[in-house]
Amino acid sequence: MSGIVAIIGRPNVGKSTLFNRLVESRQAIVDDMSGVTRDRNYGQSLWNGIAFSLIDTGGYVPESSDVFESAIREQVHIAMEEADLLLFMVDGRAGITPLDEEFAEIVRRNPKKVFLIVNKLDTPQMSDSQYEFYQLGLPEVFAVSAATGTGTGDLLDAVVAALPPDKVLEDHEGLPRIAVVGRPNVGKSSVINAFLGRPAQIVTPVAGTTRDAIDTRYTAFGMDLVLVDTAGLRRKSKVEENIEFYSTLRTVRAIETCDVAMLLLDATQGMESQDMAIFSLIQKHSKGIVILVNKWDLVEKDHKSTLEFEKLIRERTAPFTDLPIIFTSALTRQRLLKALETAVEVCKRRSLRIPTHELNEVLQEAIAKHHPPAHRGHIIRIKYATQVPASVPTFLLFANHPDHVDESYKRYLENQLRERFGFTGVPINVFFRKK
Repeated sequence: MSGIVAIIGRPNVGKSTLFNRLVESRQAIVDDMSGVTRDRNYGQSLWNGIAFSLIDTGGYVPESSDVFESAIREQVHIAMEEADLLLFMVDGRAGITPLDEEFAEIVRRNPKKVFLIVNKLDTPQMSDSQYEFYQLGLPEVFAVSAATGTGTGDLLDAVVAALPPDKVLEDHEGLPRIAVVGRPNVGKSSVINAFLGRPAQIVTPVAGTTRDAIDTRYTAFGMDLVLVDTAGLRRKSKVEENIEFYSTLRTVRAIETCDVAMLLLDATQGMESQDMAIFSLIQKHSKGIVILVNKWDLVEKDHKSTLEFEKLIRERTAPFTDLPIIFTSALTRQRLLKALETAVEVCKRRSLRIPTHELNEVLQEAIAKHHPPAHRGHIIRIKYATQVPASVPTFLLFANHPDHVDESYKRYLENQLRERFGFTGVPINVFFRKK
């Protein structure tokens, strides 16, 4: 993963349309009325084998007293601070507006690299309109149509060329990176402190106390790894929802560079929508995962409590249910060592290479137990499998009708591999090809 790119600009220039095109989904709501994007959208874009995180921000209106526009304005500043590259978008049909000029002055003061994106230039005849925008003082200008995709290929070429390479501290290179992630105030810093046995992070009841994502070397009980606290708030915000926004940016960056993410849940609140959003980020980035249910000491329990809580979590995370779930307490240090040991084991399993003969023996046993269902009278035969080089365990299976293997059977084979080779908490890929 190469970094974070933020799309910024005044309202109604097409930021969400470009976001949807670059992440190849209709994730952001698009409308002709300005101000539709108030919440932020996060996505992942892949171009020429290089992946990066993309943020769609709301329309920037300087010095507005409107409560929504004020909140959006502060979030845009946070995005500009955190991003590695800014895509400043303007409307090529409307020409330069006073809002564009005001915002351009702010953008020019930012030390980050900026591309000026002149949108809504749908035809080659309209592309000459881009030259007017050089008046804004930004030298790198791209004429695009977010609606039709015109010019986005050249833009993406420039984006991936401009992004920094993955950053890992030299003295930490080769060590497992365990990121402690979760929504604000679930106890991330308290857990880090409990791991280390000393107050490495400031802890208060106020959500967003942690001022940065911090790497800490951990060497104890035969383990050598890097712990990453991801709360990430540099300054208090007048707008409370920006705590969540800033924390999410930090979480995105930490997940990009980690090997395993420990997702902390608050035992008193269960697995909420924001927890699921972080879980989805971990999945999208193909990272190992361990779920820690923190503050378990505060819950009234009986002999069924643990099983019932586990069942609820697996229902939320389905179909990826093969997850280690550990019930912990930062206050009492309950099962924290087990949590770290589990994370290290998940990290090792991410790089596990299975001998081809052993892989095929396991799969042939699984197929003998449960044959793939026929498709329109065609019998599907899976003859051979191999593991291919990838950042996570990835298996290529050769069949006579690969396109007709249904999803349920793919999950069956994946579960057999998980069970036999201990891939709990590890994302794995299973692909089918023509034999």
